[in-house]
Amino acid sequence: MSPATLAARIESRTPAHRDRAIDGMRALALLAVPTGHWLLGGFTRDGDGALHNASPLSTFGALAPVSWVLQMLGVFFLVGGYVSALSYRRRTSTARAWLGGRLARLGRPVLGVTAVWAVLAPVAHLLGVEWTTLRTGATLVIQPLWFVGVYLVVTALTPVCVRLAERLGGWAAAPLLGAVAVVDFLRYGPYADAVPSWLGLLNILPGWLFAYQLGASWGVGRIGRRGASFLLAGGTVLFAALLLVWHYPASMVGVPGVARTNSHPPSLLVLALAAAQSGAAILLRDRIGRLLRRPALWAPVVVVNLSAMTILCWHQTALLAAAVPASLVGGGVPGLTTAPDSVGWIVARVLWLPVCAALLVLIARFTRRFEAPWRRGTRTTRARNAVVGLLAAGFAVFALGLA
Repeated sequence: MSPATLAARIESRTPAHRDRAIDGMRALALLAVPTGHWLLGGFTRDGDGALHNASPLSTFGALAPVSWVLQMLGVFFLVGGYVSALSYRRRTSTARAWLGGRLARLGRPVLGVTAVWAVLAPVAHLLGVEWTTLRTGATLVIQPLWFVGVYLVVTALTPVCVRLAERLGGWAAAPLLGAVAVVDFLRYGPYADAVPSWLGLLNILPGWLFAYQLGASWGVGRIGRRGASFLLAGGTVLFAALLLVWHYPASMVGVPGVARTNSHPPSLLVLALAAAQSGAAILLRDRIGRLLRRPALWAPVVVVNLSAMTILCWHQTALLAAAVPASLVGGGVPGLTTAPDSVGWIVARVLWLPVCAALLVLIARFTRRFEAPWRRGTRTTRARNAVVGLLAAGFAVFALGLA
């Protein structure tokens, strides 16, 4: 089937009421995740041929603005809150049943990728892959999955978010911004030496709930163009002030060897960027919707959305599918196993991106099944699900360095 024929078929099957702009924003935010990880994540190869994580940002600090563009989790949480608020208000079942369905849909692909890796890691070691390489790979695989855990929690809070949105509108997100600001002041301000390091963990929930709450307020009709303009302007000003006045790290992702990070846990800079992105997304919604009336642009959006969790869970495996075999070859493969400390590495990594994308498409053909509902009821099915759960737990222990 030709791309034009496929695009026409997808267009003909799209309901007239489908909100193409929302789907387009979600697809864009999703694709930013593998693109960012593939561009800003590199490896070094030690004397034994084992791979270790590295980043070009350690050498090229000027690349930090690239992370501003590729850090689109604010848009993802905004769209998630918007869609969840609409879905929750239109539900025909109980709130508990609604939450159970959404949580199961998010959890199945995570169990799938971790269970497969629990089997894949020892097999790869038997084939000659160093345990150090496998632990590096396990860290990369499990790294994006923190997002799923956080998203599960904020999704469970949807009923609360909707009630707050109905009462307070966009201002319902203001206390979350304030909470992160207080924690940042304590851990980076004049009392930083007296503050325990774990205090930053208090930012995890309010930091990522912020954009989700904005999305819920948008979904119930309590944020319009005026509110969106305020978010865009206010977020931009705050972002600039945090960088120029309070000297927050410029990179939105962690840089090896740098103690302070904006993303794990989220700092106030993450919320400032999310506010600006949210305002821009709301203002551009109609324009994006009109643009996606073109079948050739709409078809990729549909495909990405249908494979959302597969992309999130398996994109690091696609990178490793290229890098691990390369680590077994003598010498270094530019852009894969050589140190990310030169312009040549950046050029080579860009050239590797289509290969990673092709590998992800190939992997997705076999792993999308994990997004489908699991059959329940039979003894065999229950036993299979128990084995998958045990494998996933074992892999998590290994990836987190607990064993």
